[in-house]
Amino acid sequence: MLDALALLKTRRSVKPDQLSGPPPSPQDIDTMLSIASRVPDHGKLSPWRFILFEGDHREEAGAAIASAYAAKYPDATGDQIYFETNRLARAPLVIAVVSSPIDSPKIPEWEQRLSGAAAAMNLLLAAHALGYAACWLTEWFAYDAQVARAFGLDKHEAFIGFVHVGRFEGTPEDRPRPALADIVTRFEA
Repeated sequence: MLDALALLKTRRSVKPDQLSGPPPSPQDIDTMLSIASRVPDHGKLSPWRFILFEGDHREEAGAAIASAYAAKYPDATGDQIYFETNRLARAPLVIAVVSSPIDSPKIPEWEQRLSGAAAAMNLLLAAHALGYAACWLTEWFAYDAQVARAFGLDKHEAFIGFVHVGRFEGTPEDRPRPALADIVTRFEA
């Protein structure tokens, strides 16, 4: 297992179509979700939840995505529909992170959504720590009302993203990172 700094320095996203099986074990999934849940959560509201897409259910979910795509694009080709049907079948496991804000007079919805984003990031880190590769995506269907209904989201909920998890042989390529001088300022009154 990697030490904490090595873990943080080496986490990379791997494209879903580069992920292979076997999928994480049930114990590893529980570990990932437990770690994902250990995030800043002002008010202890747990304003997020997870939806797992595993096995053949990935294709069933893909059928709902393809249906929404066909409704949006009636002239879609068979190849496009096929691609949409397989959106969640590219990786052995896909975990949707759902923002589910709680009505609270003290905790703004924005803070609750940020807590859910932190859960998605912890999920990526937990997968990496366990030796898996992962990618957090929000593709068009993350914003589609028909897909949200098909996946059981309530009207007040929204997808934070879909975390694709699997195995990757080799070392993922790193992408250019911003120079600290370009993104850091120091406040001076």
